Amino acid sequence: MFKSLILYKAAPAALVLMFLCTSVMGGGPVFWEISKQEDIIKGDARGVSIAENGAITLASDFTLAYDTKEAYIWSSASDSAGNIYLGTGHEGRIFKVEPSGAGRLLYDAEELDVSALATDAQGNLYAGTSPDGRIYKITPAGQVSTFYDPPDKYIWALAFDARTSTLYAGTGDKGVIYKIDATGKAAVLVDTDETNIVALALDKEGRLIAGTDPSGLVLRVSAEGKTFALFDSPMQEIHKLSVEDNGTIFALGINQKGGSQPKGDIGISSTSTLSREGVITLSTSGDDDTGGVSSLASLLGQSSSGSESSAAGSRSAVFRILPDGGNDVYWKATSAVGFGLKALSDGRVFVGTGEKGRIYSVARDRSYTLLIQSPEDQTSTIISVGGELFATSSNLGRLYRIGRRTVSEGTYVSPVHDTKFGGRWGIVNWRGAGNVEVQTRSGNTESPDATWSDWSAPYKNSSGDQITSPRARFIQWRATLRSNAQTNQPAARLQSVVIAYLPRNQTPEVSSVSVLPPGVALQEMPLAIDPSVATSGLDAQLFGLAINVPPRRFFQKGARSLNWQGTDPNGDSMTYKIFYQTLGDKEWHLLAENLSQSYYTIDGNRLPDGSYLFKVTASDSPSNPEGLALTHEAITDAIELDNTPPSVKVTGPTVTGQTVDVTFDTEDTTSRIVKGEYSVDGGEWKLIFPADGIADSARESFKVRVNFTRPGEHVIAFRCADSSSNVGTSKVTVKSQ
Repeated sequence: MFKSLILYKAAPAALVLMFLCTSVMGGGPVFWEISKQEDIIKGDARGVSIAENGAITLASDFTLAYDTKEAYIWSSASDSAGNIYLGTGHEGRIFKVEPSGAGRLLYDAEELDVSALATDAQGNLYAGTSPDGRIYKITPAGQVSTFYDPPDKYIWALAFDARTSTLYAGTGDKGVIYKIDATGKAAVLVDTDETNIVALALDKEGRLIAGTDPSGLVLRVSAEGKTFALFDSPMQEIHKLSVEDNGTIFALGINQKGGSQPKGDIGISSTSTLSREGVITLSTSGDDDTGGVSSLASLLGQSSSGSESSAAGSRSAVFRILPDGGNDVYWKATSAVGFGLKALSDGRVFVGTGEKGRIYSVARDRSYTLLIQSPEDQTSTIISVGGELFATSSNLGRLYRIGRRTVSEGTYVSPVHDTKFGGRWGIVNWRGAGNVEVQTRSGNTESPDATWSDWSAPYKNSSGDQITSPRARFIQWRATLRSNAQTNQPAARLQSVVIAYLPRNQTPEVSSVSVLPPGVALQEMPLAIDPSVATSGLDAQLFGLAINVPPRRFFQKGARSLNWQGTDPNGDSMTYKIFYQTLGDKEWHLLAENLSQSYYTIDGNRLPDGSYLFKVTASDSPSNPEGLALTHEAITDAIELDNTPPSVKVTGPTVTGQTVDVTFDTEDTTSRIVKGEYSVDGGEWKLIFPADGIADSARESFKVRVNFTRPGEHVIAFRCADSSSNVGTSKVTVKSQ
């Protein structure tokens, strides 16, 4: 039951959802501490940021700038005047948001989704739609015309080159890139081997950069349409591109599911669809176990680049491609799918995800912070307008402004912790600074619902306050951080929270009691353990020492060995006792106690021959105070103890010429006779069956007939063994004619 835990920290700022389930010292409480970023983000962060070292602080201001009233925003763009354009789905509408914050519907297209937007220096807006892809041009005056109507089904990406007044369009599902001049005249720039061109960007030299699906390539395309693969990622889709002034390219790659699978031949792919989450799905004519429909997740590629292994198994990854051709993994996530990407002038890279709409900030040293958790399900794009940052969302389709100031109040709700058996709450304590308060609630359902308790009153003492929530199996804590009105006070910061509790003791169990064959004895293998470890009370396994070494087996006449499995739901240390009783008796007698190992060898000389029952009793008393320890027992089937060899009586011999017949009558008081053998004149032992043909009882008769080839005196020896490996012998001297 009760566990005492020592919490180890790699550094004062390190933070891990550490439920240290193994006891290092019996008789104490369990401490549940959250202290690692990867585990803290499993909770719910509203108005707070979570740094790489796990510190929770107030987040940047995240305010609603415009609500489109649509479900999804797939694309966004801005012009030189500071206007923001939003492309939505599944009504195919375009909205314009002015610098003042006023917004309006700009155009309602016939297609379902506005999947790409771009602007030129004159303030013209270009919108690519899907499916039945078409590119519209909308002038600053609001005039709408079809700029180009390609034969392709999807317009995934647009990029405008102001130097040449050329609009580039990345399409699907044939992987074609078009170049369109100012008059709307279009030509195929390149027809790739890919199915979709998902992302487009221009570097500082005006060269076109393209992200593909399903091979997850980053291509550089010359003005003549010559493609060069800058990077072959291990992801299925390069969803977004962001290019810095120094030529560094950031590429956001995604998989619909994590994991690594070989690239498939998808050149025959004929259709693509856009999911609610914004992930492209391919429908192929190939046969597979999904009835011919393969998501991008099933087409994850193998890459020759060094970045593949470090991003393997990720659902999202941001790759940095350097001007000299080098590349590395800048950020990755195993559960979140990234959609928005923006490289900032200060060296940070923002990634918007579909996991609670969270936005991550990745620094130049590749440390990352959960910067903001959106009120919406997905952050689809991130754009910079006039020095300000904006994020668009889906479910619902809204535009948010990312401010430079922090919010005045934020809350963090921890994941639910399962104590397994309930018990008694101890104290809650935390490390932090500034205006921070902590509360708890508890319940007996896995997810908090109406049956859970209300949040407790705020605890006042960060060094330790008694938890007031009702006893229950599950517990959760909430922290509220507030800014201080006084500027000389430290900013609100929470580094760790520790919940202490005493689990309810559970009964240990003895199972799988087995009895080894007679004569097999067990001996404990010696372990070289530092005496200081042995006396410290710490689990030897913490020091890499194996403590469950199987015993050595050896032969010991008359020995009977018991072997069992002992388990404790609380992980408590256990001690065992062995009792015996003769078959038919009612009273148990103690044979051995204070056993720590789960085996015992019974010395046959300690007990007289007979049939016995043995009882193994387990107790968790080493980990529990007197009166609270629990026990469990298991009883064996009847076991025979027999150290007396069978008796052998000789009848005969009867001599007829050179043939001699001898009868050996055997009897055992406890066991059955299992084997008989004879030898002539010291020769080899020969097996012989009983007269009735089967050795199956305590009395057997063996008839030995020997034909001698020479006359004279001979010795016939006989031996038999019982089921306890005791051997009885006899011999007879005969004289043949």
